[in-house]
Amino acid sequence: MEVPSRLVLAPMAGVSVQAFRRQGRRFGAGLVCSEMVSCAGLHHRNDRTLDYLRIATDEKPLAVQIFGSDPALMAEAARMVASAGADIVDMNFGCPVRKVTKTGAGCSLLDDPELACRITDAVASAVDVPVTVKMRRGVEDGSRTALSVGPRLVQAGAAALTLHPRSAKQMYTGTADHSLTAELVELVNVPVIASGDITSRARAHAVLATTGAAAVMVGRAAQGNPWALRAILEGPAAEPSAEEVAAELVLFIRETVQELGARRAGGFLKKFYGWYLGHGRFPRSFKSELTQIDDPEEVVRRLFAAAPGAIELVERLEAEHPSAEGVLLNLPISIYGGG
Repeated sequence: MEVPSRLVLAPMAGVSVQAFRRQGRRFGAGLVCSEMVSCAGLHHRNDRTLDYLRIATDEKPLAVQIFGSDPALMAEAARMVASAGADIVDMNFGCPVRKVTKTGAGCSLLDDPELACRITDAVASAVDVPVTVKMRRGVEDGSRTALSVGPRLVQAGAAALTLHPRSAKQMYTGTADHSLTAELVELVNVPVIASGDITSRARAHAVLATTGAAAVMVGRAAQGNPWALRAILEGPAAEPSAEEVAAELVLFIRETVQELGARRAGGFLKKFYGWYLGHGRFPRSFKSELTQIDDPEEVVRRLFAAAPGAIELVERLEAEHPSAEGVLLNLPISIYGGG
Protein backbone atom coordinates (compact mmCIF):
# COMPACT_ATOMS: atom_id res chain seq x y z
CA MET A 1 0.00 0.00 0.00
CA GLU A 2 1.06 3.60 -0.56
CA VAL A 3 1.21 6.19 2.20
CA PRO A 4 0.70 9.83 1.12
CA SER A 5 3.50 11.35 3.22
CA ARG A 6 6.66 10.21 5.00
CA LEU A 7 5.20 11.18 8.36
CA VAL A 8 3.60 8.56 10.62
CA LEU A 9 1.63 9.37 13.77
CA ALA A 10 2.75 6.95 16.48
CA PRO A 11 0.55 4.50 18.36
CA MET A 12 0.41 5.74 21.96
CA ALA A 13 -1.43 4.03 24.79
CA GLY A 14 -4.02 6.30 26.39
CA VAL A 15 -3.62 8.84 23.60
CA SER A 16 -4.31 7.43 20.13
CA VAL A 17 -8.09 7.47 20.23
CA GLN A 18 -9.98 7.97 16.99
CA ALA A 19 -10.24 11.75 17.49
CA PHE A 20 -6.44 11.93 17.79
CA ARG A 21 -5.93 9.86 14.66
CA ARG A 22 -8.45 11.80 12.57
CA GLN A 23 -6.86 15.05 13.65
CA GLY A 24 -3.43 13.70 12.73
CA ARG A 25 -4.62 12.88 9.21
CA ARG A 26 -6.07 16.40 8.84
CA PHE A 27 -2.71 17.90 9.77
CA GLY A 28 -0.77 15.80 7.28
CA ALA A 29 0.19 12.46 8.82
CA GLY A 30 0.39 9.96 5.97
CA LEU A 31 -0.34 7.03 8.27
CA VAL A 32 -1.97 6.94 11.69
CA CYS A 33 -1.94 4.11 14.21
CA SER A 34 -4.28 2.92 16.91
CA GLU A 35 -3.03 2.40 20.41
CA MET A 36 -2.04 -1.18 21.08
CA VAL A 37 -4.92 -3.64 21.28
CA SER A 38 -4.76 -6.80 23.37
CA CYS A 39 -5.18 -9.98 21.35
CA ALA A 40 -6.58 -11.63 24.49
CA GLY A 41 -9.14 -8.85 24.84
CA LEU A 42 -10.24 -9.36 21.24
CA HIS A 43 -10.38 -13.13 21.73
CA HIS A 44 -12.67 -12.75 24.74
CA ARG A 45 -14.75 -10.09 22.92
CA ASN A 46 -14.11 -7.54 25.66
CA ASP A 47 -16.38 -4.58 24.91
CA ARG A 48 -13.76 -1.93 25.62
CA THR A 49 -11.18 -3.74 23.51
CA LEU A 50 -13.63 -4.11 20.65
CA ASP A 51 -14.16 -0.35 20.78
CA TYR A 52 -10.66 -0.01 19.32
CA LEU A 53 -12.02 -1.46 16.10
CA ARG A 54 -14.15 1.61 15.42
CA ILE A 55 -12.58 2.80 12.17
CA ALA A 56 -13.65 5.86 10.19
CA THR A 57 -13.02 6.20 6.47
CA ASP A 58 -11.28 9.56 6.86
CA GLU A 59 -8.56 8.19 9.14
CA LYS A 60 -7.35 5.71 6.55
CA PRO A 61 -4.70 4.62 5.84
CA LEU A 62 -4.72 3.23 9.35
CA ALA A 63 -2.54 0.69 11.14
CA VAL A 64 -4.15 -1.11 14.07
CA GLN A 65 -1.52 -2.32 16.51
CA ILE A 66 -1.98 -5.60 18.37
CA PHE A 67 0.06 -7.15 21.17
CA GLY A 68 0.34 -10.54 22.79
CA SER A 69 2.62 -13.56 23.02
CA ASP A 70 0.48 -16.40 21.66
CA PRO A 71 0.84 -16.94 17.88
CA ALA A 72 -2.67 -18.36 17.47
CA LEU A 73 -4.34 -15.55 19.41
CA MET A 74 -2.29 -12.94 17.57
CA ALA A 75 -3.35 -14.47 14.22
CA GLU A 76 -7.00 -14.42 15.32
CA ALA A 77 -6.66 -10.78 16.41
CA ALA A 78 -5.07 -9.89 13.07
CA ARG A 79 -8.01 -11.38 11.19
CA MET A 80 -10.44 -9.38 13.31
CA VAL A 81 -8.48 -6.18 12.82
CA ALA A 82 -8.27 -6.66 9.06
CA SER A 83 -11.98 -7.50 8.87
CA ALA A 84 -12.77 -4.29 10.73
CA GLY A 85 -11.03 -2.27 8.01
CA ALA A 86 -7.43 -1.80 9.10
CA ASP A 87 -5.05 -1.19 6.20
CA ILE A 88 -2.05 -2.54 8.14
CA VAL A 89 -1.72 -4.90 11.08
CA ASP A 90 1.11 -3.65 13.28
CA MET A 91 2.57 -5.74 16.08
CA ASN A 92 4.02 -4.27 19.24
CA PHE A 93 7.41 -5.79 20.05
CA GLY A 94 8.60 -2.66 21.82
CA CYS A 95 6.39 -1.75 24.78
CA PRO A 96 8.61 -1.53 27.90
CA VAL A 97 5.77 -1.36 30.46
CA ARG A 98 5.96 -4.09 33.06
CA LYS A 99 2.32 -5.21 32.86
CA VAL A 100 2.91 -5.97 29.15
CA THR A 101 6.41 -7.45 29.28
CA LYS A 102 5.62 -9.77 32.21
CA THR A 103 3.16 -11.60 29.95
CA GLY A 104 5.90 -12.25 27.39
CA ALA A 105 4.61 -9.55 25.06
CA GLY A 106 6.02 -6.18 24.01
CA CYS A 107 9.76 -5.67 24.25
CA SER A 108 10.33 -9.00 25.98
CA LEU A 109 9.74 -10.72 22.62
CA LEU A 110 13.10 -9.37 21.45
CA ASP A 111 14.70 -11.69 24.00
CA ASP A 112 12.78 -14.62 22.51
CA PRO A 113 13.40 -14.29 18.76
CA GLU A 114 12.06 -17.76 17.99
CA LEU A 115 8.67 -16.86 19.46
CA ALA A 116 8.76 -13.42 17.84
CA CYS A 117 9.28 -15.06 14.44
CA ARG A 118 6.52 -17.63 15.04
CA ILE A 119 4.11 -14.81 15.90
CA THR A 120 5.14 -12.83 12.82
CA ASP A 121 4.72 -15.85 10.56
CA ALA A 122 1.32 -16.70 12.07
CA VAL A 123 0.00 -13.15 11.69
CA ALA A 124 1.40 -12.64 8.17
CA SER A 125 -0.16 -15.94 7.10
CA ALA A 126 -3.53 -15.00 8.58
CA VAL A 127 -4.23 -11.78 6.67
CA ASP A 128 -3.85 -10.28 3.22
CA VAL A 129 -2.95 -6.76 4.42
CA PRO A 130 0.67 -5.82 5.20
CA VAL A 131 1.99 -6.86 8.61
CA THR A 132 4.52 -4.61 10.31
CA VAL A 133 6.47 -4.64 13.58
CA LYS A 134 7.36 -1.81 15.96
CA MET A 135 10.28 -2.56 18.25
CA ARG A 136 12.96 -1.06 20.46
CA ARG A 137 16.70 -1.67 20.24
CA GLY A 138 16.40 -4.30 22.97
CA VAL A 139 15.76 -4.70 26.67
CA GLU A 140 19.13 -3.63 28.06
CA ASP A 141 20.89 -0.29 27.61
CA GLY A 142 23.25 -0.43 24.64
CA SER A 143 21.53 -3.54 23.28
CA ARG A 144 21.84 -4.27 19.56
CA THR A 145 19.22 -7.01 19.59
CA ALA A 146 17.06 -5.22 17.02
CA LEU A 147 19.79 -5.70 14.43
CA SER A 148 19.77 -9.48 14.79
CA VAL A 149 16.03 -9.90 15.25
CA GLY A 150 14.88 -7.41 12.61
CA PRO A 151 16.06 -9.36 9.55
CA ARG A 152 14.55 -12.54 10.95
CA LEU A 153 11.19 -10.83 11.36
CA VAL A 154 11.34 -9.75 7.73
CA GLN A 155 12.05 -13.33 6.67
CA ALA A 156 9.04 -14.41 8.75
CA GLY A 157 6.75 -12.01 6.91
CA ALA A 158 7.11 -8.47 8.25
CA ALA A 159 6.53 -5.98 5.42
CA ALA A 160 8.06 -3.05 7.31
CA LEU A 161 9.80 -2.33 10.61
CA THR A 162 9.61 0.63 12.96
CA LEU A 163 12.59 1.10 15.25
CA HIS A 164 12.61 3.24 18.37
CA PRO A 165 16.31 2.98 19.21
CA ARG A 166 16.01 3.27 22.96
CA SER A 167 16.18 0.28 25.27
CA ALA A 168 13.25 -0.90 27.34
CA LYS A 169 15.17 0.13 30.46
CA GLN A 170 15.56 3.66 29.13
CA MET A 171 11.80 4.07 28.73
CA TYR A 172 11.76 7.65 27.33
CA THR A 173 14.91 9.00 28.95
CA GLY A 174 18.13 9.85 27.15
CA THR A 175 18.16 10.14 23.38
CA ALA A 176 17.19 7.87 20.53
CA ASP A 177 20.33 6.46 18.87
CA HIS A 178 19.46 6.65 15.17
CA SER A 179 22.85 5.31 14.13
CA LEU A 180 21.23 1.98 14.99
CA THR A 181 18.34 2.85 12.67
CA ALA A 182 20.83 3.41 9.85
CA GLU A 183 22.37 -0.02 10.48
CA LEU A 184 18.95 -1.68 10.41
CA VAL A 185 18.12 0.00 7.09
CA GLU A 186 21.24 -1.59 5.59
CA LEU A 187 20.29 -5.04 6.86
CA VAL A 188 16.73 -5.34 5.52
CA ASN A 189 15.03 -4.88 2.17
CA VAL A 190 11.75 -3.51 3.54
CA PRO A 191 10.84 0.04 4.62
CA VAL A 192 12.16 1.10 8.02
CA ILE A 193 10.37 3.84 9.97
CA ALA A 194 12.53 5.88 12.34
CA SER A 195 10.86 6.61 15.69
CA GLY A 196 12.15 8.63 18.61
CA ASP A 197 12.93 12.33 19.17
CA ILE A 198 11.34 13.51 15.93
CA THR A 199 10.34 16.96 17.15
CA SER A 200 10.95 19.32 14.22
CA ARG A 201 11.28 19.50 10.45
CA ALA A 202 15.05 19.87 10.76
CA ARG A 203 15.31 16.80 12.95
CA ALA A 204 13.05 14.79 10.66
CA HIS A 205 15.11 15.69 7.62
CA ALA A 206 18.36 14.92 9.43
CA VAL A 207 17.15 11.48 10.52
CA LEU A 208 15.84 10.64 7.04
CA ALA A 209 19.10 11.78 5.44
CA THR A 210 21.45 9.99 7.81
CA THR A 211 19.54 6.73 8.20
CA GLY A 212 17.96 6.11 4.80
CA ALA A 213 14.67 5.42 6.60
CA ALA A 214 11.50 5.44 4.52
CA ALA A 215 9.59 7.61 7.00
CA VAL A 216 9.68 9.15 10.46
CA MET A 217 7.25 8.51 13.28
CA VAL A 218 6.13 11.34 15.56
CA GLY A 219 4.76 10.60 19.01
CA ARG A 220 4.98 12.83 22.06
CA ALA A 221 5.67 15.97 19.98
CA ALA A 222 2.14 15.74 18.57
CA GLN A 223 0.33 15.37 21.88
CA GLY A 224 -2.03 18.33 22.00
CA ASN A 225 0.02 19.90 19.23
CA PRO A 226 -1.11 18.78 15.75
CA TRP A 227 0.51 21.92 14.39
CA ALA A 228 3.85 20.17 14.96
CA LEU A 229 2.90 17.66 12.25
CA ARG A 230 2.19 20.42 9.74
CA ALA A 231 5.42 22.19 10.65
CA ILE A 232 7.44 19.01 10.07
CA LEU A 233 5.85 18.59 6.64
CA GLU A 234 5.70 22.19 5.48
CA GLY A 235 8.20 24.11 7.59
CA PRO A 236 7.85 26.44 10.57
CA ALA A 237 4.76 28.65 10.67
CA ALA A 238 3.26 31.18 13.02
CA GLU A 239 2.07 29.80 16.33
CA PRO A 240 -1.67 29.01 16.29
CA SER A 241 -3.89 31.68 17.79
CA ALA A 242 -5.72 31.14 21.06
CA GLU A 243 -8.92 30.78 19.03
CA GLU A 244 -7.40 28.09 16.79
CA VAL A 245 -6.10 26.16 19.79
CA ALA A 246 -9.42 26.34 21.59
CA ALA A 247 -11.33 25.30 18.46
CA GLU A 248 -9.17 22.23 17.87
CA LEU A 249 -9.46 21.26 21.53
CA VAL A 250 -13.25 21.67 21.50
CA LEU A 251 -13.53 19.49 18.40
CA PHE A 252 -11.24 16.93 20.02
CA ILE A 253 -13.36 16.96 23.20
CA ARG A 254 -16.62 16.48 21.32
CA GLU A 255 -15.30 13.63 19.18
CA THR A 256 -13.78 11.90 22.20
CA VAL A 257 -17.05 12.16 24.13
CA GLN A 258 -18.82 10.63 21.16
CA GLU A 259 -16.31 7.78 21.11
CA LEU A 260 -15.88 7.08 24.83
CA GLY A 261 -19.00 8.51 26.42
CA ALA A 262 -19.07 11.61 28.62
CA ARG A 263 -18.22 9.88 31.88
CA ARG A 264 -15.17 8.01 30.62
CA ALA A 265 -14.03 10.91 28.45
CA GLY A 266 -14.14 13.33 31.41
CA GLY A 267 -11.11 11.76 33.06
CA PHE A 268 -9.37 10.70 29.86
CA LEU A 269 -9.31 14.25 28.46
CA LYS A 270 -7.69 16.00 31.40
CA LYS A 271 -4.12 15.35 30.32
CA PHE A 272 -4.92 16.82 26.92
CA TYR A 273 -5.91 20.18 28.42
CA GLY A 274 -2.36 20.80 29.57
CA TRP A 275 -0.92 19.58 26.28
CA TYR A 276 -3.12 21.82 24.14
CA LEU A 277 -3.07 24.89 26.33
CA GLY A 278 0.64 24.75 27.17
CA HIS A 279 3.46 26.22 25.09
CA GLY A 280 2.51 29.62 26.57
CA ARG A 281 -0.83 29.59 24.73
CA PHE A 282 -3.03 30.08 27.81
CA PRO A 283 -2.29 31.02 31.44
CA ARG A 284 -1.19 28.15 33.64
CA SER A 285 -4.01 28.93 36.07
CA PHE A 286 -6.56 28.35 33.28
CA LYS A 287 -5.08 24.93 32.50
CA SER A 288 -5.22 23.98 36.17
CA GLU A 289 -8.81 25.18 36.38
CA LEU A 290 -9.91 22.94 33.51
CA THR A 291 -8.27 19.83 34.95
CA GLN A 292 -10.50 20.18 38.02
CA ILE A 293 -13.66 19.90 35.88
CA ASP A 294 -15.16 16.46 35.22
CA ASP A 295 -17.86 17.53 32.75
CA PRO A 296 -16.43 17.94 29.22
CA GLU A 297 -19.28 20.27 28.21
CA GLU A 298 -18.38 22.63 31.04
CA VAL A 299 -14.80 22.64 29.75
CA VAL A 300 -16.13 23.57 26.31
CA ARG A 301 -18.09 26.45 27.83
CA ARG A 302 -14.98 27.73 29.62
CA LEU A 303 -12.93 27.50 26.42
CA PHE A 304 -15.52 29.48 24.45
CA ALA A 305 -15.62 32.09 27.22
CA ALA A 306 -11.83 32.41 27.11
CA ALA A 307 -11.65 32.51 23.29
CA PRO A 308 -15.04 33.55 21.84
CA GLY A 309 -13.69 33.54 18.29
CA ALA A 310 -13.33 29.76 18.57
CA ILE A 311 -17.10 29.31 18.27
CA GLU A 312 -17.12 30.20 14.57
CA LEU A 313 -14.00 28.14 13.92
CA VAL A 314 -15.57 25.07 15.52
CA GLU A 315 -18.69 25.47 13.40
CA ARG A 316 -16.54 25.55 10.28
CA LEU A 317 -14.46 22.56 11.33
CA GLU A 318 -17.56 20.52 12.12
CA ALA A 319 -19.07 21.41 8.76
CA GLU A 320 -15.89 20.45 6.88
CA HIS A 321 -15.23 17.28 8.90
CA PRO A 322 -18.36 15.29 9.81
CA SER A 323 -18.37 13.42 13.08
CA ALA A 324 -16.90 9.94 13.09
CA GLU A 325 -20.40 8.47 13.47
CA GLY A 326 -21.11 9.65 9.94
CA VAL A 327 -18.04 8.02 8.41
CA LEU A 328 -17.65 4.78 10.38
CA LEU A 329 -17.07 1.66 8.35
CA ASN A 330 -19.68 -1.08 8.63
CA LEU A 331 -18.17 -3.51 11.09
CA PRO A 332 -19.08 -7.19 10.74
CA ILE A 333 -21.59 -8.23 13.41
CA SER A 334 -19.44 -11.24 14.28
CA ILE A 335 -16.55 -8.90 15.08
CA TYR A 336 -18.14 -5.97 16.82
CA GLY A 337 -21.36 -7.38 18.19
CA GLY A 338 -23.35 -4.53 16.73
CA GLY A 339 -26.83 -4.60 15.20
